[in-house]
Amino acid sequence: MELWFSELHTPNVKLSVRVDRQLYSGQSKFQRIDVFDSPEFGRFLTLDGYMMLTEKDEFIYHEMITHVPMAVHPNVKKVLVIGAGDGGVVRELTRYDSIEQIDMVEIDEQVVEVCKKYLPKTACKFDDPRVHLYFEDGLRFIRFQENEYDLIIVDSTDPFGPGEGLFTKEFYGNCFKALKEDGIMVNQHESPYYDADATACKRAHKRIVESFPISRVYQVHIPTYPSGHWLFGFASKKYHPVDDLDAERWNALGLKTGYYTTNLHRGAFCLPAYVEELLESVES
Repeated sequence: MELWFSELHTPNVKLSVRVDRQLYSGQSKFQRIDVFDSPEFGRFLTLDGYMMLTEKDEFIYHEMITHVPMAVHPNVKKVLVIGAGDGGVVRELTRYDSIEQIDMVEIDEQVVEVCKKYLPKTACKFDDPRVHLYFEDGLRFIRFQENEYDLIIVDSTDPFGPGEGLFTKEFYGNCFKALKEDGIMVNQHESPYYDADATACKRAHKRIVESFPISRVYQVHIPTYPSGHWLFGFASKKYHPVDDLDAERWNALGLKTGYYTTNLHRGAFCLPAYVEELLESVES
């Protein structure tokens, strides 16, 4: 008998992945957590039935949400990560010796424990002494921070359920306040392709533009995410994501990556016409 995991991307489109076995299923206080093993994508994590990551393509997401701001900001010492219970962002950040402190705020401790056990390729650096874990609501945590962080990475789930509060104007305003005078915020920005996702994307972009003087969007291609076309937001108090890219400095670090390069960095901010129109419709 064949077993398949299916996720509806729209009422008329779904992604199906053949599954060898289900490794874990549980209900936390916030959401249902499942881990599957598949022949094509390896192990993968779902929350409330939505694909969060797979072993095969997670490097794309985690490299692009992390290395883009790190190649722009010249002196990141203190980082706040909101969400990211799978550990992939923390893994990428710990590759930088220059970072002194990584605070990670995740509302669901059970996600972290499940990923430590079943997804050790991503959840492999939580024991780094620079990493401090806080299991609480990121929206509440950020309210009490001011002029603290060089970089904030918002690796949230989609804008409903536990992640809904991380797409509000209040949240982005508090992120602005929590950043130092030259701080950067990067967030997952949803997909621009299907109508419902595009609406969420526009709403988030509008609220970020209202909060930050510099706000740009960049793209990435992730096979298991809706349409495969995904966006990240880059918001900053000072640095432009392309004009202030220091490719020579970043390349000198010698970090081995599977997706990110400084050439790709520049190209990722060159968006298709339909995405530019989508974003411009709310920027005014």
